[in-house]
Amino acid sequence: MIEILRFRLSDGANEEAFLSADKDVQSEFAYQQPGLVRRTTARGEQGEWVVVDLWRSVEDAEACSAKWGNDLVTAAFMGFVAGDSVRVERFVERD
Repeated sequence: MIEILRFRLSDGANEEAFLSADKDVQSEFAYQQPGLVRRTTARGEQGEWVVVDLWRSVEDAEACSAKWGNDLVTAAFMGFVAGDSVRVERFVERD
């Protein structure tokens, strides 16, 4: 399963500090979640960001989502994100 988190940083957010928080999420939270195969973060030319996660199953992604809002590391990450810009998309592989 492919999950895409799209967002913009809050006005005035420090990009270097955000990238540090993103690295913390990756090492201290994301790769601790069962079923996560790969995670990558990228920035578009217009300032939009994406985090792409590859999961073994929808159930693994949902279990992670349930933990996301209750973790200090992910809260620090989300502190840089403009809340009204957040969109999550999920795609189930068909091959």
